[in-house]
Amino acid sequence: MSKVKKVVLAYSGGLDTSAIIPWLKETYDDCEIIAFCADVGQGAEELIGLEEKALASGASECHIVDLKEEFVKDYIYPTMASGAVYEGTYLLGTSMARPIIAKAQVEVALKVGADAVCHGCTGKGNDQIRFESCFAALAPELRVIAPWREWDMVSREDLLDYLAERNIESAASATKIYSRDANAWHISHEGGELEDPNNEPSKGVWTLTVDPLDAPDEPEYVTIKVENARVTAVDGVELSPYAALMLLNEKAAKHGVGRIDITENRTVGMKSRGCYETPGGTVMVTALRGIDELVHDKPSRRWRDQVGQEFAHLVYDGRWFTPLCASLLAASESLASDANGEVVVRLYKGQAVAVKKKSPNSLYSEEFATFGDDNVYDQKHAEGFIRLYSLSSRIRTLNSKAKK
Repeated sequence: MSKVKKVVLAYSGGLDTSAIIPWLKETYDDCEIIAFCADVGQGAEELIGLEEKALASGASECHIVDLKEEFVKDYIYPTMASGAVYEGTYLLGTSMARPIIAKAQVEVALKVGADAVCHGCTGKGNDQIRFESCFAALAPELRVIAPWREWDMVSREDLLDYLAERNIESAASATKIYSRDANAWHISHEGGELEDPNNEPSKGVWTLTVDPLDAPDEPEYVTIKVENARVTAVDGVELSPYAALMLLNEKAAKHGVGRIDITENRTVGMKSRGCYETPGGTVMVTALRGIDELVHDKPSRRWRDQVGQEFAHLVYDGRWFTPLCASLLAASESLASDANGEVVVRLYKGQAVAVKKKSPNSLYSEEFATFGDDNVYDQKHAEGFIRLYSLSSRIRTLNSKAKK
């Protein structure tokens, strides 16, 4: 192998990255390993003892960077403001976290003078594309090491054996069958019985939300304040983006809100099945959609939907640090300036429903829309509008009949 002097590894303390540290030292002639962990709200329990574990595995340093507020404010909120939802269902929890993690990893690498960065993504998934596309955009001079595309280990059991041979402790075991990824926005679940789309997820899959069947029999109402397509207050209390999300996670999870089970199209071409829990995020999206319904006219709403769909694919495919991202965000923000108001969302048995909504920019007019008597709309005007609206169809049919 060519010489690598110092490498910064995206480290989680899980099975893969625990094995990567000794593998790097053995494969790259005892290079120095700097462990890097991004705190994006995966939970304090995930970070306990992480530095000690990294050093015990052979890392010389461990940098744990707190990105929670930045993640929600600068990545989640702009994405949700765009209306981005991947393939109609997925709220992009894993996808949105990758650019901020990659950016922070590059910053650490440049700070410590590393000549390479390393990740534990498999050669089958989306994350390898997301990380490496960000590396290329931010620091193309750094070499990228992807062990799953280099080593000869092919299974969880291989990794466990590898660590056991080197007396490196790991909390992983052959019985922990699910692959999970958590952050402030969501937690994802793959593997186990989920690898067959014809299997219903067992209760052991879900970890964040109450089963909707077991959720409280009484609904809970939460009031969401929206400013420029961002949630700024919950139940009248002004909160930071991260604090608002944490509070809504707590409220929605106990009602079983935010569960989805999808078979999605990965960027590499294959389909994969995953279960996702996004309780607070589902409430936020419901509130934002409620405001959108009030403030955007039909062409603007259609354009926002187009921007959202394009942005969902951009985020999913790992193209955050690109001119296209900047362009789509600019379009989204121009529409977001009118997205202000207040929405009451009902949480009940797995559902989040906007039951009340108001906005100072609302285009809804009861005076015009009423079924009762009004003095502002002359229904006779509709006849001329419809005649012009359907004129091309009329001409086409008349021409067709004239040719017979």
